[in-house]
Amino acid sequence: MPELRELYQDVILEHSKAPRNYRALGTANRKAEGFNPLCGDRYVVYVDLAGDAVRDIGFQGSGCAISKASASLMTQSVKGKTQDEVEELFATFHKIVTGQTPDGANPGAAGKLSVFAGVSAYPVRVKCATLAWHTLRAALGGKDEPVSTE
Repeated sequence: MPELRELYQDVILEHSKAPRNYRALGTANRKAEGFNPLCGDRYVVYVDLAGDAVRDIGFQGSGCAISKASASLMTQSVKGKTQDEVEELFATFHKIVTGQTPDGANPGAAGKLSVFAGVSAYPVRVKCATLAWHTLRAALGGKDEPVSTE
């Protein structure tokens, strides 16, 4: 498993250094801010929602490698998905980062999001990994107040 762990670390570092969809989205009709006071991560998630589906998504802000990589991979994973599918994906992701086995899902069901499985060994980092997701859920829910992991 050391090779797999190294691969996972490489993917996280790559997405942290060159995050995908790192931009303000001019077509966004939903937006939310998120903050992790523990390590200072702060992001804005922009969503272009077409009916019930995520047509496009972007994010901006700053944070640790785990939070930025998570936001990057999240944006790639949710494009084209309905809000219900986003919720299902979040539930699966949350189980992965907290060390639970997703019910009825095979380990690869979450695709590249599985690279965050190692986060469960560092419980304080779960908040880093889930910040963008909580911020996305707030945006989809039309919440105006900033999201905090505390």
